[in-house]
Amino acid sequence: MLWDRRPCSRRIAAAFATLSVVALAPCVARADAGGVGFWLPGGMGSLSAVPGTPGWSITSLYLHLDAKAGSGKELQNNASVVTGLHARADAIAFLPAYTLETPVLGGQLTVGVAGVPGNLGLNIGSTLTGPRGNQVSGNASDNRTTFADVYYLATLKWNQGVNNFMWYMLGNIPSGTYDSTRLANLSIGYTAIDSGFGYTYLDPKSGHELSAVAGFTYNGENDALQYRNGIDFHFDWAASQFISKTVHVGLAGYVYQQVTGDSGAGARLGDFRGHSVGIGPQIGIFFPAWEGYTGYLNVRGYWDVATENRPTTQTALVTLSFAPSAKEKPATPPRGPRYVK
Repeated sequence: MLWDRRPCSRRIAAAFATLSVVALAPCVARADAGGVGFWLPGGMGSLSAVPGTPGWSITSLYLHLDAKAGSGKELQNNASVVTGLHARADAIAFLPAYTLETPVLGGQLTVGVAGVPGNLGLNIGSTLTGPRGNQVSGNASDNRTTFADVYYLATLKWNQGVNNFMWYMLGNIPSGTYDSTRLANLSIGYTAIDSGFGYTYLDPKSGHELSAVAGFTYNGENDALQYRNGIDFHFDWAASQFISKTVHVGLAGYVYQQVTGDSGAGARLGDFRGHSVGIGPQIGIFFPAWEGYTGYLNVRGYWDVATENRPTTQTALVTLSFAPSAKEKPATPPRGPRYVK
């Protein structure tokens, strides 16, 4: 029998939800205008749909991303069409969240808000079309340490034995740090909202776990660029095995597909629909924290194995989170023998 993971599972869910939040940060190389969308593929993973324990939790997530597009691949970066793009991002998301004790629609509601400071460096081999239609060429680079937008997250989860179900919503509030004259931005310059459903199979007896989350991203228009990203579909999955009461290992992956084209006067490359498939390993470790709280550390990485109209990315994610431990039920005193006359 595995250790009671209800508080841990909520913490994990919050942690992987935070992956989605921090994933929005490196938007210069990661907006559809740069070949990648609002959602980071692989943003949710193991145990994402399992409810947890009511109360406050805090999750921090470190993201390192390396994105490359060769000289033969054109992408749009702000108002420019570029080739030979190489971007590296390092960001940290901080997500305080609260899980309500009172059921909502028969499920468990968690709400949270995240802030994301970070650094983004960008190098471009050549610029084919510059701002205002000017034709420019030559190398360009930019490096910036700043803040991303403010992100909000809500999840609603239900449990039925080994089956767990989730609805989620993720969106952003512009922070005002977006600058259309810079190559490097952590803010995306428009509002977006992502919503979908998830499922987790978790068998405490065997330690088997399988999770899947699917959703759609709806994007507002970047007024500075007159550019609107199309609707994106994403499917994240993860499978793991608990090898002890506190450690699980496995694989995770994603499929990302833009289902409608980009639009607007600034969309110089047409509808520019993107596609990517990725996979990578993961390990998660639970540990006791301070009184009443349990910690969780997760390390995983992804490699793109197929891309279209997107940079090829390598992503490393380190999650550290703390959430309330499950309250132990009082022991039931043993019943003495019954005597019947």
